[in-house]
Amino acid sequence: MRHATVRDGGAGDGLTRADRARRVAHVLRGQVLRGAFADGVLPDERALVAEFGTSRNTVREALGLLRDEGLVARRRGVGTVVVGRAYQHPLGELSGLAEVLQRHGTVVNEVREARSVRPPLTVARRLGLAEGTPAVYLERLRRVDGLPLSLDCTYLIGEVGEPLLARGREALERQDVFDLIERVAGAPLGRAEVSLQAVMADPATCAVLAMPGGGAVLAVERLTRLADGRPADLEFIHLRGDRLTLHATLDRATGATSGRGGGRSRGGRR
Repeated sequence: MRHATVRDGGAGDGLTRADRARRVAHVLRGQVLRGAFADGVLPDERALVAEFGTSRNTVREALGLLRDEGLVARRRGVGTVVVGRAYQHPLGELSGLAEVLQRHGTVVNEVREARSVRPPLTVARRLGLAEGTPAVYLERLRRVDGLPLSLDCTYLIGEVGEPLLARGREALERQDVFDLIERVAGAPLGRAEVSLQAVMADPATCAVLAMPGGGAVLAVERLTRLADGRPADLEFIHLRGDRLTLHATLDRATGATSGRGGGRSRGGRR
């Protein structure tokens, strides 16, 4: 596996060793996250020095950055091995984590809350509900192979949410919500509007996701509409950024976007 060569510029390039290490780490990080090292072992330091045209100290500093991020570790007699794993999720299709991630491991949904509530006014407005109209609130912790990945807080209009509550927690733990909405509530889904930003996680979220205090998460807000255009599902999702990568293929000529990472083009589930 060849790397993009990042040459040291020498004493006159104005870069510090930390700058050069960061550049090397960028390339290696991308390969680790894409699963480029099939055997889970990175090339040895001598090979990396030759590949990147840099010094051994710079390579060691780059590997140290990846170790601090929990992506690699040093194993005696083996070398630098991959220990962190990030799962891929396509951006260009309406699909959910459960459907996408089942190919990578065992997905478990822990239902922390499932009940009818009076939603905040801003949520009610997004869902097209009159003030005081009840909605269904779901809160789920999603794990992949036992490791916490996301905390999902979802508001559903009663028309689609109440039939889901009637199925009980076991159904919510074992089946995708999108699938339940379409099959149980009989409400075909149409499209969704999604926004994404990186935010500092609050202490409570850090505790639930078993991540260090002050860590960053990917905060996703998704409003999903029924096939007839009515809003039905408003989600606030906090994802561990160190365990998920988002992918899309962008076409400058047409402005089209297609997700990459699942290969599916049909409507997704979550």
